[in-house]
Amino acid sequence: MKMTANPSAIPDEPAPSRRRRVPPLSLAAWRQFISVAKPYWLGDEKRSAWGLLLLLIVLMLAETELAVMLNNQSGEMTSALAGRDGDRFWQSVRACLLILVFAVPIYAFYYYMRDMFANQWRRWLTGRFLDGYLQGRKYYELTSEGEIDNPDQRISEDVNTFTGRSIHFLLIFLGSIMQLVAFSAVLWSISHLLVGVLAVYALTGTVVALYVFGTPLIRLNFSQLRREADFRFGLMRLRENAESIAFYRGEAQERAYLDGKFDKLFHNFSRLIKKQRTLNLFQRTFSQLTLVLPGVILAEGVLSGQLEVGRAIQAAGAFTAVLGAVGVIVDNFESLSRFVAGTERLQTLSKLVLPVAEGEAVSGKTRPRIRMRPGKQIAVDALTVCPPQSERVLVKDLSFVLAPGDALLITGDSGCGKSSLLRAIAGLWDTGSGLIHHPPLKEFFFLPQQPYLQQGTLRSQLIYPSVQTRLSDEQLLEILVQVHLPQLAERVGGLDAVQDWEKLLSMGEQQRLAFGRVLVHEPSIVILDEATSALDSGNEASLYKSLRESGATLISIAHRAAVMHHHTHVLHLKGDGGWELREVAHALSTSPGTR
Repeated sequence: MKMTANPSAIPDEPAPSRRRRVPPLSLAAWRQFISVAKPYWLGDEKRSAWGLLLLLIVLMLAETELAVMLNNQSGEMTSALAGRDGDRFWQSVRACLLILVFAVPIYAFYYYMRDMFANQWRRWLTGRFLDGYLQGRKYYELTSEGEIDNPDQRISEDVNTFTGRSIHFLLIFLGSIMQLVAFSAVLWSISHLLVGVLAVYALTGTVVALYVFGTPLIRLNFSQLRREADFRFGLMRLRENAESIAFYRGEAQERAYLDGKFDKLFHNFSRLIKKQRTLNLFQRTFSQLTLVLPGVILAEGVLSGQLEVGRAIQAAGAFTAVLGAVGVIVDNFESLSRFVAGTERLQTLSKLVLPVAEGEAVSGKTRPRIRMRPGKQIAVDALTVCPPQSERVLVKDLSFVLAPGDALLITGDSGCGKSSLLRAIAGLWDTGSGLIHHPPLKEFFFLPQQPYLQQGTLRSQLIYPSVQTRLSDEQLLEILVQVHLPQLAERVGGLDAVQDWEKLLSMGEQQRLAFGRVLVHEPSIVILDEATSALDSGNEASLYKSLRESGATLISIAHRAAVMHHHTHVLHLKGDGGWELREVAHALSTSPGTR
């Protein structure tokens, strides 16, 4: 193992922070929608997507035509009753029933296909986001750097809302166009004045809704989504750390924390429902006036005998239908505002986890970064490590070469950067500068102090992160013996037993099971972050001996002095970037070089 020193510059200026602005119902919001939706309509499932949309349009056309026919027959029935014409009335009734025979199943099938289409889109879009979220360890990067809040909620809830609402609004707008064309012809044939009044009325209502209620509602809905997710995350955190909180008897502080999150949620929702109350007053007034307007405009024609009562009823129905078509934004404004807020959250996530697909570079990374290069062995050249979103220097200008079979022990006071250095070597952190040469990352195996145990069988715990193994059951049981868990399989019910492993196993048993994973995978490089802290000295020495005999390269963090005997070199971090590196064989007899 060699040690060299090279100067390296450290950035002095923090990366500029930007405040994201929630877009109103505008061209910017439309562009955000397109950036999220376009890949589905132009990607590998475009034929299915366009085929389903075409089917829905055909069903909608049929439904609209049948609605026009029912409206006409409603006028016929009214005119027949007013004229006391029994034959005309019963003929109209029979026509209505015949129309309903076709209209009812078409209506039901249309909504079934709409929901199925949204569900198919959700499956595709969720898979796309999960691919980007998990590949390249984006999930870790987003968590450590805190660039966005609650990516889990964006993938689980916001994707579902986006696809469902997108199909809903797309069909509403297409249906409104069809309805507008179909019923405008009916309305124009009865009263030109009514068409003019309708156009002015609808345009006025839409402008008022956009400019008075637009931005405030979208901003409040955006905040509500975030605060709901923050409160849910607090409850999830309480559940996951229940034992530690119970030992501390920390219920009072946890309640205060949850109360703080819920208070923000509550007060934001109070502002939201106040704004919604005003919007409801406007929407109700806007829609209820339509009950009066057609009658006022057509009254003179009916009273003078120039227009049949049924034609007036027909005109009123057409007026309501056309107004619903042109006033679609007013009628759906509250849900549109929630939809735009959710779309902005998804578009932000897509820029961070899908930069290539979006055609954009990941923003905000203007600082120097630690570079990773393939190599035959681990070689660190002028490495400077800083925490994410911080200018603090943990390690400065560190250089060494770790030959295959070497074992490096990293020591130092708490908070000096030991775990941070491991993260940088493993490729999890890139904040800082310098160069790290490394073998393929698949040859690395990481053992944390708190092992991760998934929900699954004992076999799946032992072979994690693989999903399959070539080892036989006998070989797996032998590995359990090697890590001093000889009775575990028998005690829990065999390799295929499913248990709550975090509660069933002590910390020492969990750490020994994690060592079993190393023996299953036989990696060439093992990184241990206090991975033996819960073991007694005998188990610790035995497991380290097994690793050394396997020929793997080790990088360890440990506090017990006895662990030093299982390593070839010691790197002591002194804080504020300082460090010293020495061979274990000369640790007590030579003077270390310092930085």
